[in-house]
Amino acid sequence: MAGLKAIVTWFPKERIALVNGCMIMLGSLGAVAATAPTDWLQNCIGWRSLFEILTIATLATAGLIYFAVPEHDTSPKHSATPGKRLTLRSIFSDARFLRIAPLSATCIGSSWALHSLWAASWLADVEGFDRQSLINQLFTMAIGISLGALLLGTMADRLRKRGITTEVLFAAAGGLFILAELALVLRVPLPSVLPWSVVSVVGAATVLSYAMIADYFPQEVAARANGALNLVHFGWAFVVQYGIGLIVSQWAPLDGHYPMVAYQAAFGLSIAVQATALLWFATPWLRAFVEHLYRSFVGQNTGRDSQAGFIAVPVDGAILQEYEQVEW
Repeated sequence: MAGLKAIVTWFPKERIALVNGCMIMLGSLGAVAATAPTDWLQNCIGWRSLFEILTIATLATAGLIYFAVPEHDTSPKHSATPGKRLTLRSIFSDARFLRIAPLSATCIGSSWALHSLWAASWLADVEGFDRQSLINQLFTMAIGISLGALLLGTMADRLRKRGITTEVLFAAAGGLFILAELALVLRVPLPSVLPWSVVSVVGAATVLSYAMIADYFPQEVAARANGALNLVHFGWAFVVQYGIGLIVSQWAPLDGHYPMVAYQAAFGLSIAVQATALLWFATPWLRAFVEHLYRSFVGQNTGRDSQAGFIAVPVDGAILQEYEQVEW
């Protein structure tokens, strides 16, 4: 959250998605290091020495940031609406936050839950992977998070220059995530690394959702708004971790492995929730599309030349000033 706040402070809004991608890409290298490299180091020096090295490296990095990074003028260029204090309650009740949070939580939080806990169980119980194959697959997925963060940030930056909003890319990422999970549940004949890589890449879609939040709220509360969204991410990740275990445990294990149908039932319920969240996120677009079809139909029946198109949909409950509004 501190890094995201620093990015909002230092960089213009139109480049935030790209810089978020760079930061999260570098941060995701920790997930890469936690797989095969950690396994190799642990065998060489033991886990205690490994933790000592990590401690020293963390302290050195923190010191470098504190002493080397220059301060930035933190006085906001634009203040919030006079007389209206922006609180966590106003953030959680904002219509735009309520639109993005369900999709962001159910996709990103689910990705984290699957990657951190249930991917290994699926690969062992359903795919029949041995330990080394499992470590290699998790290593590949971790690389997917790192590269995915940079890819999504770069795509958002370039598409924005062409007039395509980050919301469109975020919706596409959510749809792709659902398709990847469906491929797993329906046992589509694909190498498992393909859908699981998509699952891991979507875990880096915070690059997009954090950039959208930075667009929705004034700079001085951007960190608080991102923190609120991140709380929803982690909260849903915990729900998915526990919920999948609760469902899978309804089946009796055979030789220490749960049956495939147990995972299919658990993953299928998660997919249904994600699809509902995607429809909720797309509601303004769907409403505008229906209005466009209706006006075209009326124009044909009345003989008028209808040039109705997609229009900006006002969002009630917005807390930004007029100069900060985002067209929907």
